[in-house]
Amino acid sequence: MKSAVETLDATKVKLTVEVEYDELKPSIDHAYKHIAEQVNIPGFRKGKVPPRIIEQRVGWGAVVEHAVNDALSGFYRDAVSAESLRPLGQPEVEVTEIPAKAGEGQLAFTAEVEVRPELELPELSSIELTVDSTDVSDEDVTERLDSLRERFGTLVGVDRPAAEGDYVVIDLKAVIGDEEIDSVSGVSYQIGAGNMLEGLDEALTGLSAEETTTFTTELAGGEHEGEEATVTVTATSVKERDLPAADDDFAQLASEFDTLEELTADLREQVASAKTSNQAVAARDLLLEKLLELVEVPVPAGAVEAEVHRHLESESRLEDDEHRAEVTVDATKALQNQILLDTLAEKLEVKVAQGELVEYLVQASQQYGMDPNQFISTLDQGGQIPAMVGEVARSKALAVALREIEVKDSEGNVVDLTEFIGTDEDDAAVAEAEETVVAEAETTDTATDADTATDTDDEAAKA
Repeated sequence: MKSAVETLDATKVKLTVEVEYDELKPSIDHAYKHIAEQVNIPGFRKGKVPPRIIEQRVGWGAVVEHAVNDALSGFYRDAVSAESLRPLGQPEVEVTEIPAKAGEGQLAFTAEVEVRPELELPELSSIELTVDSTDVSDEDVTERLDSLRERFGTLVGVDRPAAEGDYVVIDLKAVIGDEEIDSVSGVSYQIGAGNMLEGLDEALTGLSAEETTTFTTELAGGEHEGEEATVTVTATSVKERDLPAADDDFAQLASEFDTLEELTADLREQVASAKTSNQAVAARDLLLEKLLELVEVPVPAGAVEAEVHRHLESESRLEDDEHRAEVTVDATKALQNQILLDTLAEKLEVKVAQGELVEYLVQASQQYGMDPNQFISTLDQGGQIPAMVGEVARSKALAVALREIEVKDSEGNVVDLTEFIGTDEDDAAVAEAEETVVAEAETTDTATDADTATDTDDEAAKA
């Protein structure tokens, strides 16, 4: 097989492939056999029809068409591998030549396909990143303490207009024209939550118990999504959260500590730990953002369109042009990130250990509320495991890249992220451990085979 590549643009190539007859012959033989099992020809049993009879009765065209259809995808994959291409979508294939008759000619075809573009990454050591300091202020501790107090607070009625943060029990009715499209009664809502109707927070602010107001809003879901409705809302009661006093009694109620001093000291440690973890997250996000600034990442239009179509089709919103524009932006950004991180992973020679993949899949299964074994089995049956390996590799690529970058906090101190990004030595140890497990398993299998062979020999000797 011979192949050649012509670059059409930064994200698309034309692959030309020529296959000699001898390489196609196994598929031609299979075509003869398959057709022989399908046709009824007097004087011959099914499956026993000679090739020359098949050519006479069915025609060489049917034979070679069957063979080409059977073999084309394999030759395409081989050519992609030989040319070190990284396709990002399905190819547009055109067969330009087929064998004219048995024993002569060749198969030739072209395939235009979008591919991952070649990117020139900067030297990682030249990149500077700055993250927030982990210094813990008294305000940080107070905020964490107040959050804990809110968990133990109680709602009490107040005789005043509602303000942000208050809890209001409401009756609500929405109409479009003369049609009532929705209504709820006795629902508790916290002003500022922003998880109901747009404009509701503003409407409730300043409203006292048993007062009613009306406002208009655009509906964000349901069969009337996007339509403007008139909403009437009544506040049947206004309540605020009464927090327990921050003292030793509260410390004993809300924690394992006896005093408020001990509790606040622990809260300070919690805040410091969270800030340290946030530094690692921020560093990863900043690195990706910086790389996107420094590297031009061409995005294949066809791959983006395919993802947009899949997304909109799953939501039954193919005709929603406004939503299509939003999804296109998101899909383009996601594909840019993927291309960049795949290139980074390749440059850094990132390897995904089996344990890393399993850990990722277990965490993902928890997000979906599924049993890990069932989740992994479902992915395996759907052929999605390689995609999951890619996800792990991209995430790991950022961690490995950060090992080559000096990260500082806002005060100029060097930040040690080893706890979160690991070291090259850690990766080598994991790889060595997995090789050892495999080697031990192979040794055990060999020993078991040897024992079985010995038992068989003993039985034979007794016989």
